[in-house]
Amino acid sequence: MIPVVVSLGQSNNPVKRELEEAVVTELGKLGMFDVLVIPNLYDLPVKGESMATLQQISGDFLVFSWLYQRSTHWLLDRNGIHGKLGEVLLAADDEDDEDDEDLPETESDEDTDEIARVIDQRPPSDRTIYCLDLRAADTAADFVAEVQRIASELSNQNLDQWIQGEPSDAQQARYQQPQNDTALGPNNNDPNTVRIEEAAGRRWYPVIDFSRCTNCMECIDFCLFGVYGVDKSETILVEQPDNCRKGCPACSRVCPENAIVFPQHKTPAIAGAPADNAGFKIDLSLLFGQPDAAEVAAQERDEQLVLAGRSPVDETPILAKRQTEAPASQPDQLDELIDGLDSLDL
Repeated sequence: MIPVVVSLGQSNNPVKRELEEAVVTELGKLGMFDVLVIPNLYDLPVKGESMATLQQISGDFLVFSWLYQRSTHWLLDRNGIHGKLGEVLLAADDEDDEDDEDLPETESDEDTDEIARVIDQRPPSDRTIYCLDLRAADTAADFVAEVQRIASELSNQNLDQWIQGEPSDAQQARYQQPQNDTALGPNNNDPNTVRIEEAAGRRWYPVIDFSRCTNCMECIDFCLFGVYGVDKSETILVEQPDNCRKGCPACSRVCPENAIVFPQHKTPAIAGAPADNAGFKIDLSLLFGQPDAAEVAAQERDEQLVLAGRSPVDETPILAKRQTEAPASQPDQLDELIDGLDSLDL
């Protein structure tokens, strides 16, 4: 049995609820999945029943949510649920929001390969987590087909590893104690489905994508609300998530690697849309004389400081640092755009 987690949306939208229930029902009928239904993953309390159950799942599993794959993956990771991000072919279309232009530019794929990331310091995981975005399709049938494809892929991988005599630790654990594979208990109505009813008020906090994070510490220098901290190895972490000011995404704008996401933000690039899409992009705000990403972030942060009864910052350290490090003469970005288009040989 393959564990499948369905994270309910924050709203009570009847269309969303109908799709969630249809997915749960259809997967339960197949008899090859253990389905766990939980409240919204982003809102879950750290020490609640839902998170404790998720942490007991061993081996590969799938997660449905109304979030981007990247956000779901790193939400799990921040709660100690680690694994490789599995490939999902059913993906939601990215509808770029005009706020995307306020984000910092990221390096090209060629450049990012040379940058040390936090994830490089971690031991590789022997399990895979597949994160499916419920916005990717309108019918349960599409999701069931994708889940069956993934299940077939996992079955083939597991068989190959056993044949080669190299089963993973998780596979051996499942073989030795198959009844404890998912840690999901029985349900009176459907033995393959478990529902956890847990109070989970809406939350707002940043999530770090450690596959992009370089541990530069700009976020902890910029945020003045005590959200960020460091662990014993001096690696950045979201230490006090509930200190974050609701609706403020300022730290994500100053992150030079777009490694900070706010899963419920309306702007795709901030909410966790694939970061690789930002390779060839100019800052339109500079072309038209508008504030750049760091200035917008400083304004957002200072507004929150005032709302909290504190004084705004006269000079933003991030802005001063970037101005100091900027070359004396910068090429015109419109020229760079034209040169880039010429190089594409369209």
